[in-house]
Amino acid sequence: MKYIESAKNIHIKQWKKLHTKKERTKTGLFLVEGIHLVEEALNTRAVKELMVTSPDKLPSHIDPDIELYELSEEAFSAMTETETPQHIAAVCTVPVFEEKKYERLLLLDAVQDPGNLGTLIRTADAAGLDAVILGDGTVDAYNGKTLRSAQGSHFHLPILKQSLQQTIAACKEQGIPVYGSALNNAKAYKSVTAEGPFALIVGNEGGGINPEILQMTDHNLYVPMYGQAESLNVAVAAAVLVYHLRG
Repeated sequence: MKYIESAKNIHIKQWKKLHTKKERTKTGLFLVEGIHLVEEALNTRAVKELMVTSPDKLPSHIDPDIELYELSEEAFSAMTETETPQHIAAVCTVPVFEEKKYERLLLLDAVQDPGNLGTLIRTADAAGLDAVILGDGTVDAYNGKTLRSAQGSHFHLPILKQSLQQTIAACKEQGIPVYGSALNNAKAYKSVTAEGPFALIVGNEGGGINPEILQMTDHNLYVPMYGQAESLNVAVAAAVLVYHLRG
């Protein structure tokens, strides 16, 4: 295990860069913090480098090819972005999943809040969906806030960046019904019967789904508001719709 004391060490500087989308895209790597996310990454063999503040923080089972580092408190704090670091972090490679036929999909159009994105990914995982598709304008899936919000679901199902128009066209070729979440020209979600495969699209927190994409759906659905709130948070609405369509 290598020891790093200085917050100005070259490794610390490189790991800090992984907080930027540019560096994550360039390297195909991302940084996770905290024991839960690290253990999820270890379970899927995604960990390349593991950093702790003392050897007793190391998990019990570690692959021998993982590079181990002990960091001083100062160096560790300089590398991480959480206010209360959990004394363990890891550099991970973006998970690769076997290609298969996706029959239950969550499509995201320009979702911009990292916390919402993480919750959407976690919801798709919990509901047993096959993949999450990130359309244009959607925030990067591997930033720290999204990773923490998803609680390890990044390692459980494919998260793919694709054109939603192409994805919708592919779904229609396979006979998979496509639903949009919208308030106008839509029907209450309970009027639709869950029948197996589906693709659900949810959109931007402020503007909803791009009208051009909404025109490609088979049906648009809404969740009725029984109180005085105008709408639900996008992740909450998606959870209601996904679990209904999941049957």
